[in-house]
This record gives sequence, C-alpha cells and structure tokens, in this order.
Amino acid sequence: MPKARVEVRRSGRRRRTVSAYRDGETIVVLMPDNLSVTEERAWVTRMVGRIERKERKASAPRKWTDDDLMARARRLSDDFLGGLAEPETVRWVGNQRARWGSCTPKDRTIRLSERLQRMPDWVIDYVIVHELAHLIEPHHDERFWGWVAHYPAAEKAKGYLAGWSDAEGIARPPSEQVELAEGELE
Repeated sequence: MPKARVEVRRSGRRRRTVSAYRDGETIVVLMPDNLSVTEERAWVTRMVGRIERKERKASAPRKWTDDDLMARARRLSDDFLGGLAEPETVRWVGNQRARWGSCTPKDRTIRLSERLQRMPDWVIDYVIVHELAHLIEPHHDERFWGWVAHYPAAEKAKGYLAGWSDAEGIARPPSEQVELAEGELE
C-alpha cells in the first residue's frame, strides 16, 4: 500500500479535538492551531495509523469456512423460512463475477461469491436467505419474493448490493434475472 498523502488543517475554532478522514488519496487531519510541531507530528502519526487500520480491517476477507456458512444457512432457514430450506452444501466460490450467489435446487447446493466476504454480515445473510428461498421456490416469482421478504433487511440489502453492482459496472437485468442455468430444475 503506497504511503498516503497527508493534509493538516489547523483551526482556531477547534480547541481540543483532533479528527481525520480520507478524501480520495489524501488523509486529512483536523486539529487545533495551538498545538506545537511535535504535538502535530504525534497526532498525524496516530490519526493516519487509525485510518489505515480501519481500512485494512474493512477490506479483510471473512475467515468463514464452508462449515460456518452451512451452520449460518441452517440458522437463517430456521429463523426466516421455517426450517423448510435444507441445503446440501453452502460454499464460497471465486468464479462468480456477475452474481452474488447461486443455487442449484436439484442437488441443493448454494454457492456464494467470494466478493461477499468484504460485505456486512446482514448483506451476506440476505444473499444466503435469497439462495435458500430457491430451495423452496426455484423461480423469481411472487411466492419466491414472499419467502425472501421474511428476512427483515431484504430491501436494504438489495439496495446495498445494487449500489455495489453499479459501482463495479455489473449490469443488473430486470428482476435480478433468473439465476438457474438451463436444466437445473429437472
């Protein structure tokens, strides 16, 4: 990671607090104008370190194993789908660039894009619930969306993922497109 450019902004109105935020490639540190050069250096080091630690933590992938995903899917099925969705496997995959997850009802397998590993838990839970719902109702019809709606953060998560898809330049077909490949319902 290249060393960040730092901009210090002193203010006579600021008395005791020091804060920092990232603005593009620059970390801006706001501080009172009565600090000495030595105090400024110490605060800049501290605040830049805080921002960089926060960014490293936010970009670190989850360490959830496939067993962890399966346990989570079972709990989500129990909590929101009455325990009706029983997957055979739930696992991370690295080959999904245009989807967040997929399900094959025939063999009851669920695959989640590794890109989700950097998302909040409630977003990952939504994708799991979405894929679990395919085990009950394979098509994106009213019944399917009725099952998905049992998850309280469904709409919020769909918006979050839509924003990510737009930012990544991934086209989102109408109604999130049918995720099942030809022949998977047989």
